[in-house]
Amino acid sequence: MRISRLKIAKPDIQKLFDNFPSRIFTRSQIDQILTENRSFWRVSFSTSVQKFIDFLLKETKLKLAKFKFPSRAIIRYIWEDASIYEIVLSLKPESYFTHFTAMYRQELTKQIPKAIYLNFEQLPKYRVDRELVQQRIDFAFKKPWRVSQNKALYKGYNVCILNGMFTDKLGVVETSSPYGEKISVTNIERTLIDITVRPIYSGGIFEVLKAYKLAKGRVSVNKLAAMLKKLNYIYPYHQAIGFYLEKAGVYRNTQINLIQKFDRKYDFYLTHQMKDLSYSKKWHLYFPKGL
Repeated sequence: MRISRLKIAKPDIQKLFDNFPSRIFTRSQIDQILTENRSFWRVSFSTSVQKFIDFLLKETKLKLAKFKFPSRAIIRYIWEDASIYEIVLSLKPESYFTHFTAMYRQELTKQIPKAIYLNFEQLPKYRVDRELVQQRIDFAFKKPWRVSQNKALYKGYNVCILNGMFTDKLGVVETSSPYGEKISVTNIERTLIDITVRPIYSGGIFEVLKAYKLAKGRVSVNKLAAMLKKLNYIYPYHQAIGFYLEKAGVYRNTQINLIQKFDRKYDFYLTHQMKDLSYSKKWHLYFPKGL
């Protein structure tokens, strides 16, 4: 029985993938590998990239990872093994981890989240700043959150890709995942801002308050305030940030005063669709009574 050229070349193929700098591949990358090594492996031109991939999946350590997002499925091929963070980051290589995922990496939560949030920044947009109107703020926060549906289930994780506003990766740092590889994630200051803006992606407002408590001694409120100015949000999220800092009960008045210097012209809300409201006169902020 004739042995195929792929099986004959199998030791060389495995050696190449074992020594490859990456463990995660797209279809086009595998196609390029086949193209560059076809002559050396003496594999005929009739062997398509799909046939090559099928062989690798059946005969070697290559595994398939499929993410069924609503708009389209994204497939990655994993050689032997890779962490969930490394695999998810490969979906959008220029992205970074945010919200609950960043909280976990920055030790701002004691939870082990099963949701993974990857932020892919939009291109810069020209923004027309409009004067806020109190009635519009009230109306907006009486409605439910607008939640991204760009998510896929993978090995028990709910992977969500967010299309965040352009910040030029403000406050994004490189760190190591629990498995050792380098990943991009928001720093403590940026994470506290992001989870205040979108507690829906962060375990909710009670978990956000815990994060502010756990950030004691590691967060620079001065740096946070400067970052908040650069982000230049339309809504006065600084009022919610000041409230969290004060409610956490672990920050000095001099730190809280850095946020208190921001304007407080409007009444604001800690989150959407709250019931049984309390009101902070200091921060001009509505929050749930149970907080």
